[in-house]
Order: sequence, then structure tokens, then C-alpha cells
Amino acid sequence: MTGLQEYAPSLFEHHESVLNAGVLFCIPALISQGLDLFFKTFKPFKPGFYGLHHIVLILCFMALCRIKNPEQLKNHSPGELGKLLGLDRIPEVGYIRTKIHQITVQAKTDELHSCLLHFWVGTMPEMFFYIDGHVLVYHGDEANLPKRFVSREKLCLSGTTEYWINDQTGLPLMVITAELNEKLKSAIEEAIPILLKETKLSAKAGEPVFTMLFDREAYEPAWFKYLWKKYQVAVISYRKNVKDKWDEIQFHKVDTQIYNTNVTMQLCELGTLLNGIWFREIRKLSEDDHQTAIITTHPSLPLQTVAVKMFSRWTQENFFRYMIENFDFDRMVEYGTEPVDQKLTIPNPEYKKLTYLLKKTREKKARLEARIYKKIEDSVVTNHDQLMQSIVKDSSLFDQISGYKVIINDLLEKRVKVPARINISEMPEDQRYNKLKGEGKKLKNAVLMLAYRAESALLGIISEFYKDTNKDGRMVLKEIFSSDADMIPEYQNHKLIIRLHSLSTPRANQAVKELCMLLNQTETYYPYTNLLLVYETVAP
Repeated sequence: MTGLQEYAPSLFEHHESVLNAGVLFCIPALISQGLDLFFKTFKPFKPGFYGLHHIVLILCFMALCRIKNPEQLKNHSPGELGKLLGLDRIPEVGYIRTKIHQITVQAKTDELHSCLLHFWVGTMPEMFFYIDGHVLVYHGDEANLPKRFVSREKLCLSGTTEYWINDQTGLPLMVITAELNEKLKSAIEEAIPILLKETKLSAKAGEPVFTMLFDREAYEPAWFKYLWKKYQVAVISYRKNVKDKWDEIQFHKVDTQIYNTNVTMQLCELGTLLNGIWFREIRKLSEDDHQTAIITTHPSLPLQTVAVKMFSRWTQENFFRYMIENFDFDRMVEYGTEPVDQKLTIPNPEYKKLTYLLKKTREKKARLEARIYKKIEDSVVTNHDQLMQSIVKDSSLFDQISGYKVIINDLLEKRVKVPARINISEMPEDQRYNKLKGEGKKLKNAVLMLAYRAESALLGIISEFYKDTNKDGRMVLKEIFSSDADMIPEYQNHKLIIRLHSLSTPRANQAVKELCMLLNQTETYYPYTNLLLVYETVAP
């Protein structure tokens, strides 16, 4: 059929008990979160059976059904999944990867992310952005990547760091990929101009354009003031190296909400001088008398709001955890490497190696010196001559200490001759850093962000009539997506009826009934057809 038409039209037939057809309940949410931007950003494929929208829908359905990579499609019936598209089958794994390559080779994923960011920020009620890093650990041997500390592994491992920016509810907005050893501070400096450009925000007099929240990794008071002066961007972060304690009499109870839960906190606000600069500092007093210190450059935000915004950072941690468990967050989409900018500067590996050896040698020398000092402290000999004779017996310790001093001096002399930073091009060719191909991962990130936001949109809908949404609301949605449904087209009425089968519990069935009513009110049409989606359930 190649060359005869642009793509095969979606022609639905009457089918009962179609596997995973419940995932079609997510189409209104996908469209509301920007599905059309995928179709507008990428160029259509050359005429053939499968069109661009078919492949994008397959990727979205895979994410929502927890099919984590194309190879897992071998465990699913291609005919059943094809019915979801109005086709006789979905393409085989190799062909899907070919079509994904046809998307990524256009090099438009950055443009897609910009369009999605602009679209999503336009729906945000408040301009608070949370940023944190997530390391994608690399276990292969084809790429030579810098080592990074992976907190969940408690190890330094090769990998790539992605810095995610989320809103205050944990919904993802954008991703910045660190090619080398860029820190959180560098990612924030890269993100701010993008946010200012794509969101087209402007500040009121004396108020910030927006506020960024992050942990202690990017703590630098002078830099916080720089961000305010240059961009008029406020920051909220935890304070480092807090050694004093405020008088508990100064704290007072404040009633507020975190995660839609009423809480009472003991709070206090005072001005504090850090590196010669004044900041607002808010502290929370815990039941164990621990004081959590928060500093901010926001001039007018109430202290309880500052505390709530900072403690809401856990929504981003929960986002990372959920994505890892449910969407195979870290898996690569395409294989292969590509060079990084050869002019980029990095810490010299040779300099780091000498520094490490110097540190370890000094530690060994210090341990031997401590043994001698301990002998002197523990000695009960009052006669000075006897004490010296006792120490001389351990002359080997002094010899070892002298040997370590020689080694330390040699290492210092070698390190002086080695530059602390070098360009990538100055590294030995067999050790030179490169990076994994990025377009495929960027496409995957866009699909996962869309899927997660669509699922969250449905979660917000069922929270109105499902009592335990925070506890198992997403489990109900996962059950819907993986459930069977009847697909009944009515072409004379331009309708496609999706009739979901019964779920595992009566309250879940009741939630689906309410959900059907609300989804039908959206009057959503199946993409690239004139069929209005009508949602029903067979549950009594």
C-alpha cells in the first residue's frame, strides 16, 4: 500500500472484549494535555500504511498500559492492539523502531518540548517551579560517560543526569540533560532563560517573575541574590550549615494545608545575614525539637506559604519514584553514541586522580600520627626519659610517617604541573567522553510526560467522587487502562462507543460510571476521524 495513500484510515468494527481497550478512556485527557502538538511538530511520514498519529498513539497506549519498550509488544496480540487504532494490527517491533527513528531523525524533539512547556505553563495557577536531578545509570561499555553519585545506589556510577522541572503538584514541565558533570546550579542557570522565553512571563513591581525551589545542592547565598538582580527570579531552598537554635518561645502555631491535608506547624520568621546579604529565614520546629531552616528571596510570600511550598518538594520525589516503578523511566530508546562539544571544559581526570591519592596518603599519615599521640596520652610514665624510650620503641611508625611525607611532597609537585580543568579535545582519545544518542530519550520523555499528565488529569476527575484517591486512585486508573472493553462503531451517528467491562470492586465501578458521564461531556473525537467517543460501562 506504500505510495497509494498518505496513511491507512482508522476503520473500526464491532468487537467485544478487546484487550486493553480501557486505555481509550485516556484519549480526552491526552488531547487536553497536548497530544496534537506531537502531530503539529513532526513532519508526516511518507505515504504508507501507518501514519505519524498511529505511532504516537501506540507509544502513548504502551506507556499507559505499562508496556515499557517495543520488545515487550511481542507478549501482546498485535491484532488486539491494532483494534485500538482502527487497524487490523499494529506494526512489528522492528518496524516500530524504524518509525521511531523516522521521528527522531527530524531533530525536532527540542521544539516539541518547548511547545509542550508553553502549553502547560499557560494552565498553571501559580508560578512555582521545582527542579531536581535524576541519574540514568549506564551499564554498557559502548559509551564513556563521567561518573556521578547515585543517591539511590549510594555509589558513584557512570550515567547521565536529567534535571526535571515540575510544578507544585508534581506534574512534569521540562527536562534538561547534563551532558557531562554539570551541577544543579548550572541546570538552573540554563532553565531560567528558557522559562522566561517560553512562558513570556513578566514581573510586577517588587514581585518575582516566578519562584524556583530546590534542595541544598545548589545552595549559594550570593548566587541567590544574583538571580534576583539579573532575572528577578526568587528562590526557596533549605539553609546549609545551621549551627544555632532559635528560642522556642518565638515559634507560633500556624494552620495550613500540605497535599490537601490540614496540618499545624510551629513556625518562626527572622532576618538572617549570610555572606553579608540579608535573607528571609523561616524555621519549622518539630516535635523532637529539630529546627528545619528555609531561606528565600521572595519579598512578600507569607511564612506559612514559604514552608508549604518547600515541603511540597516531596511531590517531585514521589514523581521520580512512581515513574521508575511504572514507566521504566531509565531505559534507553535508541542505542549508539555521539560526540559532545569538544570545547567543553571538564575537571581533569589526571588531576582528580592525583588529588584522590593525595587525600588517601594524608589519611594514612594522620592515622599513624594519631597512634603516637594516643600512646603519649595513655602513658602513665612521669619520667621524660622513660617516655621517650617508650616512643622510640615504635620507631617504625616514625619511619612510615616520614615515607608518607615524601610521597605527599611528590604528589604535590606532580599536581602543580597538571591543569585542574581541560577541554574534551585534550583528553586521551581512548578515554574521551562522549554521550548516548539523545533524540530518542527526549521523545520518550515527552511521551511519558504526556502520559503521566493525562493519568493525573483523570485522577483529578475521579477525586471528586472516589474517596481514597490519594491511596489507590492511580491503581483504579491502571485497572481501567488494562481492562477489556467492547468497541461499537455507529458510523451513521458518527459515534464510537467504548463499553468498559466490570472492574474488581463495586466502588471502582461506581467511579467509572461517574467518569463516563464527565468524559462524555468533553465531546472528544477519536484523532483523525469524525467519530465522537462515547464511554459506557457494563457494570450494574
